[in-house]
Amino acid sequence: TMIAMARDAGAFVIVAGSDVSDHPEVFLNAGTHIAVLGEGDHTVRELVLQMKGLAIDHWQSPITHYQSLITIPGIAYLDGKSGGNCVTHTTRRNPERNPDVFPFAAWDLLDVERYRQAWTEAHGYFSINLASTRGCPFHCNWCAKPIWGQRYAMRSPAHVAQEMALMKRTLRPDHIWFADDIFGLRPQWVAEFGREVAQRDAAIPFTIQTRADLMTDEAIAGLKQAGCVEVWMGAESGSQKILDAMDKGTTVQQIKEARARLQRVGIKACYFIQFGYPGETWDDIMLTVNLVRDTLPDNIGISVSYPLPGTKFHEMVKAQLGDKDHWTDSDELAMMFRGTYTSAFYKKLHRVLHLELEVLQAERDWGLEIEWQALMQLERECRNDAPTLLVKRYAQPAVPDLSLAWN
Repeated sequence: TMIAMARDAGAFVIVAGSDVSDHPEVFLNAGTHIAVLGEGDHTVRELVLQMKGLAIDHWQSPITHYQSLITIPGIAYLDGKSGGNCVTHTTRRNPERNPDVFPFAAWDLLDVERYRQAWTEAHGYFSINLASTRGCPFHCNWCAKPIWGQRYAMRSPAHVAQEMALMKRTLRPDHIWFADDIFGLRPQWVAEFGREVAQRDAAIPFTIQTRADLMTDEAIAGLKQAGCVEVWMGAESGSQKILDAMDKGTTVQQIKEARARLQRVGIKACYFIQFGYPGETWDDIMLTVNLVRDTLPDNIGISVSYPLPGTKFHEMVKAQLGDKDHWTDSDELAMMFRGTYTSAFYKKLHRVLHLELEVLQAERDWGLEIEWQALMQLERECRNDAPTLLVKRYAQPAVPDLSLAWN
């Protein structure tokens, strides 16, 4: 493994990320010296500064030998004093409330031409990731949030626009993918962002991920002004019953309205769709199919419901997962619990719905009757006996107050 290779080379190994925050013991027992929990910006900086002042002995001593390291908040390590492998956590570190304190990414350290060549050869254009926010305050019960939890922090519109201007001048990307979990919580922020980008002549075509209920006229106008060309919305389902079961907090009508608003200003609207959620029936699936037929999104991304560790959804179905209880154990569109149908059905549904959208967008009659008949046959053959029924043992989450600043 990479951890073993680094240890063999005499390196001090620090790991961070969502999986690390969920299960630090896995990485520590594999040889990691320190696991960073939650947001790592301040933590890693403090670790590096402390390491500069330590006598290097190829890091073979027990981690507890380095007292200046193991008092830093926001980490976990193995305390081997008693001969065991007890995972010890230091004081929790709260996420930074003002992301503007962080400098821009060190773009000057990037060999940009290698990335430009690789992207252009693979996709025909050069795209770079950027983030304007951290976290998400909503409560979808299948969404993992080991880093920020329900916290949500926004960079200022001016700060993001300044970085876009720098990127446009020095990196010259053809496109930006905003990697925010959810972009534009407040329409006023998006409107100001549009103005800041325009003032700096910093517009670069970009794509965002967001929710249908956030796509107000004010927000969309700001997106258009800033250069947005594509919006991916977490539509998930055309069945209100399923959206409510997910604690999504959106309505089917909001999806339709958001799609129409984006279309009017020439911004592509795309849907993330999730099939296989517990309790979803053939009728619910057809409501989703009809949502696609009626609104004709510019693109769709289809998945099945994956129970991610640390989520309420995972807790509700984990008894069925056995040894394969992690997303790394899954294959594409493979069900990890007993859904209404087996994996073969959802794989066929994925193909048929993509074909359906292509036919509708092309305004041609390609005759998909055979494909739909095959899917109907699988609907009968792939039904599971006693599929999982979701039982919620928690209070309905409160709707976030979007008037709050959130930082």
